[in-house]
Parts: sequence; C-alpha cells; structure tokens
Amino acid sequence: MIKVKKTEYKPAPVRETLIQMKDISELMIDLAYSAALFSNKELAEEVMELEAKVDDLAYLLNMNLMLAARDRRDAETLAGVAKIGSLTNAISDAAADIASMVLHDIGVHHAVREVFQRVEEHLGRVVVSDNSFLCGKTVDDLELAAEVGVDIIAIRRGQVWHINPDKEIIMPGDVLVARGTEEGLESLVAAARGEVGEFE
Repeated sequence: MIKVKKTEYKPAPVRETLIQMKDISELMIDLAYSAALFSNKELAEEVMELEAKVDDLAYLLNMNLMLAARDRRDAETLAGVAKIGSLTNAISDAAADIASMVLHDIGVHHAVREVFQRVEEHLGRVVVSDNSFLCGKTVDDLELAAEVGVDIIAIRRGQVWHINPDKEIIMPGDVLVARGTEEGLESLVAAARGEVGEFE
C-alpha cells in the first residue's frame, strides 16, 4: 500500500514560495548531475529529499493561488503563476529522475563521466562533527572561497534546508553541500569531520 503524505495548509506569500521552489530546483539539478557523474548515492538521496520539499511547496502554492482568486479576472491572472509553479515542479521531478538512476545503479556512459570529471568545480556533501572547528561559525566567517576555493551552497539541518547560506551558524550534525575544486572539497570534508584543527 502506498502511503500518501498529508500537507497542511499554511498561508504564505506566492512570490516567496516561487523563489523557494526555484532555488531548491536549481540546487537539485546541480546535485543530481554530480550524483550521476560521480555515482554518489548520498547526493542522490539529498535530491530525493528536496523533491519532497518542492512537492509540498507546489501544493501550498496551488492552495494559496486558489484562495487568492476572487473572480474570473483574478483566475486568469493567477493561471500564469500556477504554470510557472508547475514547470518548476517538473524540473525538480526531472532532477529526481536523474538521482533515481544513481540509487538504482543505472550508470552513466564512461565517456560522459570522463568529460565532466575534467571540470574544475565539483559538488560534495559532508556531515559536521561535534569536534569540528567549523561549529559556531557562520559561512561568511569562514571565508571558504578565499581559504580553500569552496562555497557552501546549502545547509540541511534535520528536515530544514538553508539555500545559499551566509549568516547561518554551522552546528554539529549539519549536512553541508558545497561546490568547489576537488582539493578544496577534500579540505572542507576533513575540517567538517574534525580531522584537522584549521585549514591547511
């Protein structure tokens, strides 16, 4: 039997909901392609979590649009917004399809993988340990781009995602998603796991 998740209605500005959907879908595309190219199941699982988040946002968006329409003119105006939400949701579904390939061990052709492995920027994921020196610092404080050539593009804390964080304080147990050079990501992973006391 398939379990259906119930989403409770929450009033939210339509513009804010659309921006969240756009930001999450963009992150999903990056994660899905990296997961496929590097056979990274952890990244693929994060994509699947994000798809559920976008589905919830799409549902809430539609409810708020229906409540906002008072007459035919409103309905015609809001139909375009609903279409944008639907297309954004379709993008997230496509990213989840790519991630699903990784989770089901459907490989990417080796020639494609070789080409993309030559790109300078990669994506990585790591869980922050209790003894990491990153804890208690904001993303801005760390100046990762200058220090190791990496940017933290998202933080997941439990079920809550912070996209493009800057003032967010890093805490133990946070899942960091970062983009940068292979060497830079290795340095970030070592720091997050508490294997080093500072960036080398």
